[in-house]
Amino acid sequence: MARVIHVFRQPDRFVAGTVGQPGDRTFYLQAVESARTVSVTIEKQQVAVLAERIGSLLEEVHRRFGAEVPDGVPDTDVDAEPLTVPVEEEFRVGTMGLGWDAETRAVVIELLAATEGEVDESVVLDDTEEGPDAVRVFLSPTEARAFAERADRVVNAGRKPCPLCGEPLDPGNHVCPRQNGYRRSDDED
Repeated sequence: MARVIHVFRQPDRFVAGTVGQPGDRTFYLQAVESARTVSVTIEKQQVAVLAERIGSLLEEVHRRFGAEVPDGVPDTDVDAEPLTVPVEEEFRVGTMGLGWDAETRAVVIELLAATEGEVDESVVLDDTEEGPDAVRVFLSPTEARAFAERADRVVNAGRKPCPLCGEPLDPGNHVCPRQNGYRRSDDED
């Protein structure tokens, strides 16, 4: 079967979001353009890496090409709306590609479906007929910065870390390895 590439050249929105409660969240990236919505499942760490790499790419584009790149965006420009429902997974992201399109002066993000084997690098950011399905999104530098800021917020909106070990605190109990499992009871006061 031929590869399907969902291309969003001028998306109305491209956001990271979650479904579920902290500690049991599923992460999504969602692209919306007119009446078309595509959602892909992604790991929390992939969202964090993508946001970080977008920041690095924007700095490099500014340095090498002199493109106007905002240092940040006002909170009003960061999409705070929930994911568009229904959230229907198109595929699970395996490989991500990130680039700069000098012609359109846009950041290009490509998300490829997870596959059993290795992904040939030649299919990333390419229109070849063979390879995993993909979502390709073009964003202005300002839109890319806003995406990265929202993505950071989504990643950091989970469970608070334990001040001793850094592991996420569970709502019920947290057995901290730094305390050798010792928990003070209310009777010990």
